[in-house]
Amino acid sequence: MGEVREKKEKKVRSDKKTEIKPTIPYALRETIYSTSYITNKSVKDVAEAICNFGLDSKIVMEHLSKHFRRDYMCGKVMYIGNLDKPSLQKEKVECATGWISIRFQGYNYEKINQLSFALNVTTSKATALLLDWSIRNSKFIDRYLRTFVQTTLDPRRMRELKKIMKFINDNNPYEEQITWGRLILTIFEDLKEETDVFTQNISNWIDRNKKE
Repeated sequence: MGEVREKKEKKVRSDKKTEIKPTIPYALRETIYSTSYITNKSVKDVAEAICNFGLDSKIVMEHLSKHFRRDYMCGKVMYIGNLDKPSLQKEKVECATGWISIRFQGYNYEKINQLSFALNVTTSKATALLLDWSIRNSKFIDRYLRTFVQTTLDPRRMRELKKIMKFINDNNPYEEQITWGRLILTIFEDLKEETDVFTQNISNWIDRNKKE
């Protein structure tokens, strides 16, 4: 009697993530690393959140659609591609660059694949472009950092931070308003040499700078 061998199929986790390593401008990389430190989230998680935001952002997609060589569907909107447009794959970045590692859930990884197909670039290049234009849309950083401070600061310090922000904008000689993202990143630059976690540092900073 021959030996019966039972073939076992390898199970694939439904939450398995796929890694992409885009090369991006160093300044963009530093912004992501700073946001990671401020929020105490991993760099991979921050970068993934930025990309996921961009994939659902009409503003980001409308910009990228200018370079679509093939059709792309975003939500209920169909962007029409044109093969006569040049591919951005070999576009030169005139600044220092570095790579970053991001891991995507299956659904969003497939959306990145579709985006890369529409742009006629690699998934790595598509991710780099998505990161760049999602960060340029300052609403992401403002929303992400505002959510962070709202969930980590106590109500009293949150009120004080709003007072500080109002004071800065009321006395700002320039027309441009200071956003939440810029304020938190500015505080981070002031405190990055300190050794405590940022949540404690920002609380101390607010106490030192509160407006009566």
